[in-house]
Amino acid sequence: MGMSPRERVLATFERKQVDKVPIHNIGFSSHAASMILGRKAYVGGGSQQWREAKALWEGEESHKKFLERSEKDAFDLSIELEHDILRLEYWRMTEKPTKKIDDYTFLYGDPDKNWRLMRFDPGTELYQVVDRYPTKVEDTFESIEKSIASQERYLENYHPGPEGSSHTRSMMEKYGWNWVIRVGAGGIGVPYDSRAWLEAVVAKPDLIARYLDVQAELAVRSMEGISNTGVKMVFGGGDFASNQGPFYSPKSFHELMLPRLKRITDACHKYGIYYLFASDGNLWPVADDLFGNSGVDGFYEIDSRAGMGLSKLRERFPHLTLIGNISSVILHTGHKEDVIWDTMDCLEEAKKSGGIIVGVSNAIVPGTPEENIWAMVDTLKKNRDM
Repeated sequence: MGMSPRERVLATFERKQVDKVPIHNIGFSSHAASMILGRKAYVGGGSQQWREAKALWEGEESHKKFLERSEKDAFDLSIELEHDILRLEYWRMTEKPTKKIDDYTFLYGDPDKNWRLMRFDPGTELYQVVDRYPTKVEDTFESIEKSIASQERYLENYHPGPEGSSHTRSMMEKYGWNWVIRVGAGGIGVPYDSRAWLEAVVAKPDLIARYLDVQAELAVRSMEGISNTGVKMVFGGGDFASNQGPFYSPKSFHELMLPRLKRITDACHKYGIYYLFASDGNLWPVADDLFGNSGVDGFYEIDSRAGMGLSKLRERFPHLTLIGNISSVILHTGHKEDVIWDTMDCLEEAKKSGGIIVGVSNAIVPGTPEENIWAMVDTLKKNRDM
């Protein structure tokens, strides 16, 4: 009798023999998921945020149906693809709009004093701010300090109970007996899309330390409850690199990020939870701290085009469980033969080295050719037996 998906994933982390290479694709656009399911799929990024905005605008019953359909479609997608780890939730936006402008556009906030306008683009599946009042002011060291002080005040009253989230508990009771449920927790990082925040890493490291302390403490306080729901691994981390390398120096990572990340992994291990870290980009300049000294158990969103190859990672960090490495870019822009080669390369490394869960490293984006998607799906299904 074969292993259950949950048994297969846990055996992979424990470096035990598995019957098949485990599979988990990190994310899907609604376009790609709809292609696979043969119906419009409530899965994706901005597309899900826009759908939730519509549902919230239409009322409580509509929002309830949105949540139910989103869970069903995410589950059905994972089953169709033979995933061993279930991603049951995609991007959320729980703030109810103040005003509907048209089918794709909603206004949020006070229409007279402080508002923002968000619009959905079906082609890119992005739901973005297209106008706001007052106009967004660039971050400064002063505004950063105020933001951190606000988060510190929030932390004073954050005391999650040992029973954990009722939603997570419900998902575990429904699916956790057979699959590993993907639960996000322990996210940590510095906003990289703001020049002032990145400058503060060097000029105001004390501010950044306070900011990271809040994130670490939030994570540490949540782990007992997460563990008591039956969750065995949490998906954390946070983007901080491009193909050229991290957005801040290895010295800053060592002094600022490493001790806080170690606090999170220590808390996870105290409660028997594996901690997984995600970031795109070339992470080799900080790899020894990130994947060695920090206590991180797993790495996902592994970007092969940035030089993060499975064989090199496995050789240097034998304890680290790896998830992904099929290139979203090759899937989107390559030929069918390129996709098959890339998928087989990952499968063969997983069979040779162990400790690897294969799948696309990032989202399958809108416009990805259907034949490429099916080439990857079919290659995984036909060649995963050990």
